[in-house]
Amino acid sequence: MNRIIEWFAHNPVAANLLMWILVVSGLLALPRTHQEEFPNLEVDAVQVSVPYLGAAPTEVEAGVCIRVEEAIEGTEGIDKITSAASEGYCGVTVELVEGVDKTKLSNDIKSKVDAISSFPAETERPVTAEVTLVATVLEIALAGDADERTLKLLGQKLRDDLVALPSVSQVDLLFARPYEISVEVSEQTLRRHGLTLAQVGRAIEKASLDIPGGSLKTEGGEILLRTKGQAYRGPEFEDIVVLTRVDGTTVTLGEIANVVDGFEDSDLRARLDGQPAVALKVSRVGEEDVLAIADEVKGYLQEVQRELPEGISVTIWQDESQDLVDRLDALAKNARSGLLLVLLVLTLFLRFRLALWVAAGIPVALLGTAALFPLANISISTMSIMAFILVLGILVDDAIVVGERVYAHEQEGYGRLEAAVRGTQEVSVPVIFGVFTTMATFIPIINIPGPFGNFFQPLGYTVILALAFSIVESQMILPSHLAHRKAEATPGEHPLMDRWLSLQARISASLETAATRYYLPAVQQAIRWRYVTLACGVVVLALALALFASGRMSFQFFPAVEGNHLYATLTMPEGSPVEATSRAVAQLERAARELQAEMDEGRPPGEPSMISHVFSSIGSFIPKGSLGSDLTSQSNLAEVGIELNMASDYAGKPASHYANRWRELTGGIPDAIELGFTAQAFGAGNAIEFELLGKDFDALRSAAAELRAALQEYNGVLDVTDSFRAGKQEVQLTLLPEARPLGLTLVELGEQVRQAFYGYEAQRIQRGKDDIRVMVRYPESERRSLGDLEAMRIRTADGTEVPFSSVARVSLGRGYTTIRRVDGQRVVTVSADVDRELTPPETVINAVIKKDLPAILAAHPGISYSLAGEAEERGRSMGSLAVTTLLALLVIFALLAIPLQSYTQPLIIMSVIPFGAVGAVLGHLILGMDLVFFSLLGIVALSGVVVNSSLVLVDYTNKQGASGDSLEWIVSHAGSVRFRPIVLTSLTTFVGLAPMMLDNSLSTMMFVPMAASLGFGVLMGTVVTLFLVPCLLMAREDVMRLRGKAAPASTGASAPAGRG
Repeated sequence: MNRIIEWFAHNPVAANLLMWILVVSGLLALPRTHQEEFPNLEVDAVQVSVPYLGAAPTEVEAGVCIRVEEAIEGTEGIDKITSAASEGYCGVTVELVEGVDKTKLSNDIKSKVDAISSFPAETERPVTAEVTLVATVLEIALAGDADERTLKLLGQKLRDDLVALPSVSQVDLLFARPYEISVEVSEQTLRRHGLTLAQVGRAIEKASLDIPGGSLKTEGGEILLRTKGQAYRGPEFEDIVVLTRVDGTTVTLGEIANVVDGFEDSDLRARLDGQPAVALKVSRVGEEDVLAIADEVKGYLQEVQRELPEGISVTIWQDESQDLVDRLDALAKNARSGLLLVLLVLTLFLRFRLALWVAAGIPVALLGTAALFPLANISISTMSIMAFILVLGILVDDAIVVGERVYAHEQEGYGRLEAAVRGTQEVSVPVIFGVFTTMATFIPIINIPGPFGNFFQPLGYTVILALAFSIVESQMILPSHLAHRKAEATPGEHPLMDRWLSLQARISASLETAATRYYLPAVQQAIRWRYVTLACGVVVLALALALFASGRMSFQFFPAVEGNHLYATLTMPEGSPVEATSRAVAQLERAARELQAEMDEGRPPGEPSMISHVFSSIGSFIPKGSLGSDLTSQSNLAEVGIELNMASDYAGKPASHYANRWRELTGGIPDAIELGFTAQAFGAGNAIEFELLGKDFDALRSAAAELRAALQEYNGVLDVTDSFRAGKQEVQLTLLPEARPLGLTLVELGEQVRQAFYGYEAQRIQRGKDDIRVMVRYPESERRSLGDLEAMRIRTADGTEVPFSSVARVSLGRGYTTIRRVDGQRVVTVSADVDRELTPPETVINAVIKKDLPAILAAHPGISYSLAGEAEERGRSMGSLAVTTLLALLVIFALLAIPLQSYTQPLIIMSVIPFGAVGAVLGHLILGMDLVFFSLLGIVALSGVVVNSSLVLVDYTNKQGASGDSLEWIVSHAGSVRFRPIVLTSLTTFVGLAPMMLDNSLSTMMFVPMAASLGFGVLMGTVVTLFLVPCLLMAREDVMRLRGKAAPASTGASAPAGRG
């Protein structure tokens, strides 16, 4: 390394070329790097979907879900199988072992599912696909006083136009019911004409189709032959001949049936500010640019608004691109402020040109890192920007150490070139290995498993790359710049510069005075009473542990990250009429308007309302308020969202305050079985979530009820619910003995009832981009009561019609809404939210596990439990972080032991780490924050930063061992000599993070704990380095002297190398 340093110092052109290559490469790479709010979360999972239309959840479970589970069970690479059986649908999610070939395993699963031959005949073709998360960019509401068909047609046009934009590739139309052609034939009509619903359906199948007829080869050429008869619209179906009599007369479909060309019979609807609406979700696929998509879509919406019919408008309901801009702007502002503070500190304590070249290392390292973003698949996101903020002050640490030693050699009389070479070479080993130790502590961050780990990986990789380029800058580029820099301004040339130099001299002198007049006597006294000093250090650690034990400092895994939307999610009893759900939604909307009046009270006239829009939907339930594309259609589900005005400061209160106030204004909703309010925009899952597993659903339901009751007793626990839902009331059919002589089977009975009430699917047609089913069934008026079922006529094999009541018996029952299964067992999930200002979720979970769950499980043998949601992610992430942090500490030990050639000195240096953690805790106390997972990541990163100053101090002590002075004198004066760079490196790190630590905006709140851990931990580490490390060095010497291995007093400092 010495030769490389010397070569670049003597070749300024090479050093400058290297610098400009890094700078220009970074500037060229930045425009080509895609931007996103958060990194893409990759999910290692495969989804198997099997529609079984019209079937009850128990039928779906037995006929589809269990068979899929059995088919794929035991496949190598599968970690967990979760299935959900709901009405008419089975979904199986297969979670994969991390690191397996996702595509190959997906193909294996698909082959095994496709090979299943025992599915019920009514099931549709299984679809097996890799799970991919699509990032939403914009959610748009199209609303106005118009009928459903008009809104859907306009929505389809907008969707097609948006997809045609160059930057847009995926747009979903939501809250618009699918088209359906319903052919409704009454029982009386069927009997009059001697027809069945199946016969009517088959007549449609035979008459409504296009048939290719080959080709006709003539002398003039080849002519294609086609029979065209496919009907596409209701009137066309009415002309189909259903029956031809013996006398030649015909009966058309229009004569016996009411053909309704309308919408599927579902309860899906939405409103924006009280007006009917549909929604469009614009998504980003892969590495598409969020801002480019948003700009194009917003430009199109401005143009199309002028073309829409009067009374219809388009409104951007949720703008993720604006969230991205706000978050990146806030982080960039903190980065700029931190950079200016670092520059200010450097120019106050170092000569101007020296400070300039030291500070130049920051943009060089950052742009060099940015140059590799496209190659490393790192985006410009909140995580990469946060990484830049974290390293702002750290990047100049090695440059400060190098610059300070170069300046010291210049003061000793060496020429600039020789001083640059000697100074850099003198500290190159501790500087390089110090950076390596910092890089090692970010390895645990890039190895957090699962989707949560994908979130943090860009931060870790960005920091490691930046630190690597800081070595290049400090060891190759900086020495050349220092060796060939221009002379400082001569006093008297510039009055302004004279005043600055005078201020700088006073500050520099005060730092030297602090080192010699105050620090040196203090550290000498500490060394003299070294065991008392060490005991004080132990007391500090004990007090920190006591702080946790007392509960005054709590830990939360993931902070509640609030956005500018509030959401209320509602579940009514299964089977509730849509009118009941509509009344509940109206109650939530009224409460939202009351909240708006309260929030706007006292605001100056003309200012916009603090609530921009209220969006409500019925028939869908998408947790945490994303409009989503995975919509169900159940009349008992609803969601209401409030968009807060982003330009408002929310009257200085968090969004969660208004969510709670909305809850109060809403009051109780009659018959509601679940009602939750939230302002959370981002999280790791439900704050509290337990999975109860077993075979017996009744036992699971009872255990879940007991666990719900237990959770409701805890202070701060809100919205306690479980996943068990009593299903719709079921009419269960049993074949009577009288039916068997007629040749009637249960299958035939079930098919005829299904055709009458659900419908016979005659065909599916493609009309434009819509896949439309043609269904033959009874009219709606004959499908509304048990009396209609009992009045139905059943056809036997010979065509005889018999009353339903003569061949079948009806019994009433109630099934389940959804049956969830995990690894072959039925599961009921109990979840809750928590007011984190009152109670951390971890406290409640631990109390429930110790106090409540043992009794519940003992009362219900055969039931077990597991943690899910945030707790599951916490266990996985924390376990991995603990293991990888231990490995990182071992790497740090090795990196310290190699240059020091000692086993004990690295332990002395690493003793600073727990005190850095204490500083991080104190920083959280000062800022009034709880410890969260981000805090732990900051402490882990801190472990590599705080040892750097200690390494430089110990290395300097070792090199002074041959001076002939006593070890006590060497150790105490080493701190005095290294006082300036140690304090300066700590100060630059702290001030670089200070703007972030003091930022209380929503955009950056999740990153503040990490900055606080690193910033305050470095300050604490500095104090320990300056006082406890010298005492530990002397204590080590005492122990070695007692063992008879101490070196003579005059050379005590050189002895450690090679002796333990």
